[in-house]
Amino acid sequence: MNSYRCRIVSLLKKPVFTRTWLLPVWIILGISRLVILTLSFRRLAPFLGHSVGLQAYTHLLTSPQERRAVQISHVIHLASRYCPWVANCFPQAVTARLMLGLFRIPYALYFGLARDRKIGEFKAHAWVMAGRVPVSGGHGFTDYTVVGCYLKKIDSEPA
Repeated sequence: MNSYRCRIVSLLKKPVFTRTWLLPVWIILGISRLVILTLSFRRLAPFLGHSVGLQAYTHLLTSPQERRAVQISHVIHLASRYCPWVANCFPQAVTARLMLGLFRIPYALYFGLARDRKIGEFKAHAWVMAGRVPVSGGHGFTDYTVVGCYLKKIDSEPA
């Protein structure tokens, strides 16, 4: 009982943005996971943004956009810790893409591969960058080779 009380007190100390968006982001993480499990990547890819292949891009953000991207990153990481389903890098990346699109913040969603030297198999990773802010997945550039990049759609197109 005391554990729940500590968690509630901890949640109440979080910023207003985090308290407001925690439940919606938690739900979006679940929907993202469900979509990933039910749709093929070919059908999901158009919703991720504009594919630019193997090229890596960085958008320039204003200070308010950067602050909002950091807030989005924090709430996604917090919500993913409390998911009873798998909320690994791919559902987090899809959720980050949706949240950044909602707030009209330019992003780049990356897919990467790396060979695990111990077992000789490939590991895959997805991460989202908004300017210099790693919104989900951390700094994947150090450990993974980029095999795909999706950018925010042009402003005249829907997010």
